[in-house]
Amino acid sequence: MFNSNIPEGPLEKKWEEYKGHVKLVNPANKRSIEIIIIGTGLAGASAAASLGELGYKVKTFCFQDSPRRAHSIAAQGGINAAKNYQNDGDSVFRLFYDTIKGGDYRAREANVHRLAEVSASIIDQCVAQGVPFAREYGGLLSNRSFGGTQVQRTFYAAGQTGQQLLIGAYQSLERQIALGNVENYSRHEMLEIVKIDGKARGIIARNLITGELERHFGHAVLICSGGYGNVFYLSTNAMGSNVTAAWKAHKQGAYFGNPCFTQIHPTCIPVTGDHQSKLTLMSESLRNDGRIWVPKKQNDTRKPNEIPEEERDYYLERRYPAFGNLVPRDVASRAAKERCDAGYGVGSSKQAVYLDYESAIERYGKIECRKHGIDQPSAAVIREHGVAVVKEKYGNLFDMYAKITGEDPYSVPMRIYPAVHYTMGGLWVDYELMTSVPGLYSLGEANFSDHGANRLGASALMQGLADGYFVIPYTIGNYLANEIRTKPIPTSDPAFVAAEKAVADRLSTLKNINGSQSPESFHKRLGKIMWDKCGMARNEAGLKEAIEEIRALKAEFWRDLRVTGDINEFNPELDKAGRVADFIELGELMCQDALQRRESCGGHFREEMQTPDGEAQRDDENFSFVAAWEYKGDSQWELHKEKLEFEVAHPTQRSYK
Repeated sequence: MFNSNIPEGPLEKKWEEYKGHVKLVNPANKRSIEIIIIGTGLAGASAAASLGELGYKVKTFCFQDSPRRAHSIAAQGGINAAKNYQNDGDSVFRLFYDTIKGGDYRAREANVHRLAEVSASIIDQCVAQGVPFAREYGGLLSNRSFGGTQVQRTFYAAGQTGQQLLIGAYQSLERQIALGNVENYSRHEMLEIVKIDGKARGIIARNLITGELERHFGHAVLICSGGYGNVFYLSTNAMGSNVTAAWKAHKQGAYFGNPCFTQIHPTCIPVTGDHQSKLTLMSESLRNDGRIWVPKKQNDTRKPNEIPEEERDYYLERRYPAFGNLVPRDVASRAAKERCDAGYGVGSSKQAVYLDYESAIERYGKIECRKHGIDQPSAAVIREHGVAVVKEKYGNLFDMYAKITGEDPYSVPMRIYPAVHYTMGGLWVDYELMTSVPGLYSLGEANFSDHGANRLGASALMQGLADGYFVIPYTIGNYLANEIRTKPIPTSDPAFVAAEKAVADRLSTLKNINGSQSPESFHKRLGKIMWDKCGMARNEAGLKEAIEEIRALKAEFWRDLRVTGDINEFNPELDKAGRVADFIELGELMCQDALQRRESCGGHFREEMQTPDGEAQRDDENFSFVAAWEYKGDSQWELHKEKLEFEVAHPTQRSYK
């Protein structure tokens, strides 16, 4: 039975007690220990900077041309922290409770409480790095609201918070590179984990410019490679985002936790046609001031500004009066789908709802006019001042929408619809962030640990930086303290030779199929299967069909794939082929996981399991566990169950009404 290694004692004391008794590595010994980090987003960059600062010898690998190109830059809205600057009742406990509840009671209490505890330190760290968080008039950092909470705890830098946080982590990483503590390998993709005597001891990486395979030793390996939302083809993820690093770890023995828990983000620009290769996220922060509505009349073809107020259905405010437009993402997404499926959708596709800023512009405009002593301002003056405030708070998001759609969101409501965004599932890790393979760790979105069945907005940046800056520097020492006598293993070791040969053989096989279909075409077909049958809603019949369809697609892939170019050169088609092969295998496991979880919780909505009013219906008696899947061979997995114990946040039916 695998062990989650949760410390004993009261929940609020576990992390403090752990830090006080954890094994340490002295500074002289750290200089002889090597650590490999895969991925340089917020989790990877912060971990590399922190471990380099501690004196470890670190190697980082990213497939982009710079660590600054990591997909963390796309996170827009903000980062949560329990600092209670607004004096509105926030606390570490409330952040912990909101996160557990938001995840529909499918996360591990100890990990989530630790996340809430270290959240405040993240903000201090980032301010010290110069991250330009928004500030109030008096100089205090500003906060705004996000879904699933009734307090303001989200720190932000306009609509580009992820980018600013990544720059902060990146400059800390670059400092360590300049000092010689970290060596960065850009344009390198990790294609295999090397295990020796059951422990992770290195990787095989491919130089994406030359095609050369390289061997790298490490006393420990950290997977910080992000999420796997691109299994759906259309998602808010960057086109390069993939599951390959995590999947290679999985096939080397690392359990995969809760793979079916996928987040559908309610605030995305709708699909416009078959030509699209990705979707664009409009930050959840827009729900802070925007109101979501559809016409009260079915198939209403009028322009939004022609529909009077009394003929608009602000359905989130109607259904969930306590939280309104700030219900969690899974709730908002399903509500939008329900309205569109019922015939109230808007736009040419009828697969969209309106996000309207007219009332916010008017509200802010009146406030600004009072500030400026303007008595009895005209509607035009109120609007001018209101637009200026909205532009300051959300301007880059509005500009992005205008460029993509050709519409002015200051004058016409935005059209939005749910899309695949984040993956709560990932490599199973224990309290120390170690996978089921000794010496192999997983941080950030690549692991399953902190969000349960649904992630609250602004918690992804929080988890990535918590893991990298404040958790792994403690927990990895507990393992490495026993490795100080382990000398660097030469990469001529038979384990490295065998791993490199396996990678070379796989690449050769992909190249030499010489079929007729591109990797992209297979990816697109996989995405349609996943979205239709394992997307916003799932049912038993559809999941069984999906599994058979994915198996047939896999057989066709290995029979009719065509990869142009050569192996030993820059070859994006070959890179894509390997990633699609991994996505296909992952897709089958996701459907298997969704099929066995006969309950609805968070982002996993089984149509057979819902309350009379259409909300998710959990089955705590039978499914209060983490599904940890062990790879056993082609299309074969064994399910291990980590029972979830709730000592403090006792499960109840989620309600945001």
